[in-house]
Amino acid sequence: MFSAEIYAARRNRLKDRIKSGLLLFLGNDESPMNYADNTYHFRQDSTFLYYFGLDFAGLAAVIDLDDGTETIFGTELTVEDIVWMGTQPTLVEKSRLVGVQKTAPSARLAEMLAVAKTSGRAVLFLPPYRPENKLKLQDLLGIPTAQAAQAASVEFIRAVVDQRNIKSVEEIAEIDRASDVSVDMHVAAMKTARPGMKEYELVAEVQRIAQAAGCGLAFPIILTVNGQTLHNHYHGNTLKNGDLLLCDFGAETARHYAADLSSTFPVDPVFSSRQREIYGLSLDAYNAAVAMLKPGVPFRDVHLTACRVIARGLKDLGLMKGDVDEAVAQGAHAMFFPCGTGHMMGLDVHDMEDLGEVYVGYDGEPKSTQFGLKSLRLARPLEPGFVLTVEPGIYFIPELMDKWRSEGKFMDFLNYDKMDAYRGFSGVRNEESFLITPEGCRRMGKDKPKSIEDVEALRR
Repeated sequence: MFSAEIYAARRNRLKDRIKSGLLLFLGNDESPMNYADNTYHFRQDSTFLYYFGLDFAGLAAVIDLDDGTETIFGTELTVEDIVWMGTQPTLVEKSRLVGVQKTAPSARLAEMLAVAKTSGRAVLFLPPYRPENKLKLQDLLGIPTAQAAQAASVEFIRAVVDQRNIKSVEEIAEIDRASDVSVDMHVAAMKTARPGMKEYELVAEVQRIAQAAGCGLAFPIILTVNGQTLHNHYHGNTLKNGDLLLCDFGAETARHYAADLSSTFPVDPVFSSRQREIYGLSLDAYNAAVAMLKPGVPFRDVHLTACRVIARGLKDLGLMKGDVDEAVAQGAHAMFFPCGTGHMMGLDVHDMEDLGEVYVGYDGEPKSTQFGLKSLRLARPLEPGFVLTVEPGIYFIPELMDKWRSEGKFMDFLNYDKMDAYRGFSGVRNEESFLITPEGCRRMGKDKPKSIEDVEALRR
């Protein structure tokens, strides 16, 4: 965790933004795999971490905005707990580490909230994403589980988003470190992959590197010869000559700050001519997007620039036709690029996605409903302190080809006959993260090999 002063300052900023009522923070509980004592790896709620820093299960906190008090609620460990878990700090000792002076047993939380409700005081909370916290809100505040997200406070959401979107010096250092470790993971995959290996052998290697650096995984590893499937978590394929391997993974530091990088490389020592064309085009889109990053530029414009670069290149290859600008405006390019160019990064790999993309990435403005563009997670004008990914890609998805062709969709822009030759191509993506600075941007962490020459040098 950071110093107590950092957490206190964060909470004080929140108090300055919201003037009245109670702010309720529900930490996460353990999640059993198949019985109560056999749990998944614990991950604390990121907003709870941001303001209270305690990476322990079973905690909650309340900030009383009217009297300025802060209280952490929890249950002290028994001797039986200590037998299995070892000596642990008390709730008071934990709370002092993050600058909170008041503590109370978990059972007192219901009493405090009941008194607040009886007095007509507002209890503000954030949208719950875990079932157990939906049930807690039902027990504590009488809110049906199906209505918990809708009952969350928009004022609270926007205050947290505005604060967490701007990364501090300490947070930037954490993301830099996570990015450095992640580059090592990707380089290891590029150096190690050989025909005949199983995907899961490479997964084991890159996970080993993260753990050896004292890190975890920011999200489940994507490492696949089926790169056309955007979030493919199956690792049972055998690498063979002619395959492209798409890797998308990142480390998470002990303080839970995330990195997110993607690489694509051939299983052979060098790219084939077709692989070289598509990979080079995706890299052109990446470079065009990065060149636009600076304060005041709407990220939606960054995304559309990457889309136009891809559409123009695919037209040169005969896969698209017609007016490029109109094709992108209508969404025809989404046949090959059905997702967004980037998203915010921080304590979550998709930062604060539990609070709603419309607030995090759109500043409350509505999202597009157009296929492809609706998957853009970040569109708002960029500000100094934002940390975001840049990850345009090109994908050949046979099922999408067949669906759109059967519907006669975008016949003026798509060359379906030419497309058939790419049905088994899979997909390509490069991704790194960037900090928006007052002058422009800088990459997070060290450089990841991206050029065709650098990638092939690692493959030989």
